[in-house]
Amino acid sequence: MLLLALDTATPAVTVALHDGTDVIASSSQVDARRHGELLLPAVDRVLSEAGPRLADVTAIAVGIGPGPYTGLRVGLMTADTFGLALGVPVHGVCTLDALAYAADLEEPFVVATDARRKEVYWARYADSRTRLTDPAVDRPAALADEVAGLPAVGAGALLYPDVFPRAHEPEHVSAAALARLAARRLAAGEELPAPRPLYLRRPDAQVPRNYKVVTPR
Repeated sequence: MLLLALDTATPAVTVALHDGTDVIASSSQVDARRHGELLLPAVDRVLSEAGPRLADVTAIAVGIGPGPYTGLRVGLMTADTFGLALGVPVHGVCTLDALAYAADLEEPFVVATDARRKEVYWARYADSRTRLTDPAVDRPAALADEVAGLPAVGAGALLYPDVFPRAHEPEHVSAAALARLAARRLAAGEELPAPRPLYLRRPDAQVPRNYKVVTPR
């Protein structure tokens, strides 16, 4: 197996290559506004560092969010395009699960990423491999009782220390962790979800109110 992993659901544009044993190359850059510009060069950089060509890739894993609409769709569209062009399967991985896996905790904890609008995308975990709740989006204050006393990872947790006083790294997802998690699940015979975006609310961009529609004569 040669697994190409990528994620653009957070401000991190992250890519990794897994050879079936472990990650052999990875790249991560944090820039919430340049997912489209940074992703393909990162893929080229990872392949160049590792040695194989894109044509050698046998599977793709992509973060499906939750995440903001614009950034998330960059990774998903790229993964779908690669999968179609190469004729290889494309597997979805919840971005929160990849962050949890990177945290490497053996106790209950919370993953929370920044959802903007003073909200977080979050889920609760029994350990780094076992999610207990479906991904959700909420204002941090509404989670105070749910997350009280639990360690937390992710940019959303670090943004709100009053609610997540035990927050720590990792801040953003890494494709290296995503690749290791996907490879582990595939080796165990698990069926990974389809690469479809996990949107939990409407896009930030909205049609302006009182928008004037001009009908041609």
